[in-house]
Amino acid sequence: MAELKTSPLHDRHVALGAKFAEFGGWSMPLQYSSIVAEHHATRNAVGVFDVSHLGKALVTGPGAAAFVNACLTNDLRKIGPGRAQYTLCCDASGGVVDDLIQYYVGDDEVFLIPNAANTARVVELLGAEAPDGVRVANLHDDYAIIAVQGDESDQVLAALGLPVDHEYMHWVDARLGDARVRVCRTGYTGEKGYELVVAAAEAGAVWDAVLAAGERFGVLPCGLGARDTLRTEMGYPLHGHELSLTINPVEAGVGWAVGWDKERFWGADALRAVRAAGPARRLRALKASGKGIPRPGMTVLAGDGTPLGSVTSGTFSPTLGVGIALALLEAGVRLGDRVDVQVRNRREPFTVEKPPLVTPQVRT
Repeated sequence: MAELKTSPLHDRHVALGAKFAEFGGWSMPLQYSSIVAEHHATRNAVGVFDVSHLGKALVTGPGAAAFVNACLTNDLRKIGPGRAQYTLCCDASGGVVDDLIQYYVGDDEVFLIPNAANTARVVELLGAEAPDGVRVANLHDDYAIIAVQGDESDQVLAALGLPVDHEYMHWVDARLGDARVRVCRTGYTGEKGYELVVAAAEAGAVWDAVLAAGERFGVLPCGLGARDTLRTEMGYPLHGHELSLTINPVEAGVGWAVGWDKERFWGADALRAVRAAGPARRLRALKASGKGIPRPGMTVLAGDGTPLGSVTSGTFSPTLGVGIALALLEAGVRLGDRVDVQVRNRREPFTVEKPPLVTPQVRT
């Protein structure tokens, strides 16, 4: 078994007493204090997450943006330099190889943030299709990413002299001391926040500065356990759960990230066929009516016991105080329907909801 990779901030996490878990081949902090405390800190003040396990790739050369646009689903022509966009890398069947964020640097440069486990595959696929003069580089280990999320994130970054006045899905390059920092108005919590992309060698100084500046705003270092409860409350998909080679973007409710008017992108024919026919199943949110805590893979049932689908992500919601889930269900299941989830040897009642299940205090 391959040895797990570690973040450039690993020593700092150890010093903070973090509990670690495996994420996409990386040993990353699961929690420091408690998942619930870290979740509430992000919803009510500010949480700081190390998400350096996320991939980093750079596509450069004449026409790099046009090349990426002919491969990935979303339409880069809708944005310009200094902006970012959620997109998907699909295969010919319309299955999702990965979902990622693409940062438009210029017509000849696009910076990509794939998921940890899928970075090499995305780079491989793009590299195989790249025309002469276009280079696709895997920079997974070259950069760290620090997410600063929550209502007080503006105040924390402003205290460091970093820019905070740009709009959602925009980014600005800046400096913090000797470190060059790409300040991105992106995140995975639903709260207003930023993701700081910084060279691996300079990540420690930036992490220390953010935690120090955040002390008076109630900052907590947060692990990926809280990141998961936060994104599940928002209904944000996680690759390998709500998106996969067998779950396409239309089923997962992210068809908005497909540039349907584009002439070309990977999986275009298959996805257009699914869209035209209508998906046989759809991603929905579930909220417990009782005390049941759903987990991935549990069966969702109609009142008469007929299987309707399965849970893709399930957890306890610290904000709502009940169990919640994302589930892939038959398309005929309607919002507001009552369903059961088979939790071990008992059936627990849930209602079918439209995400998000929680409205953040300050939306992105």
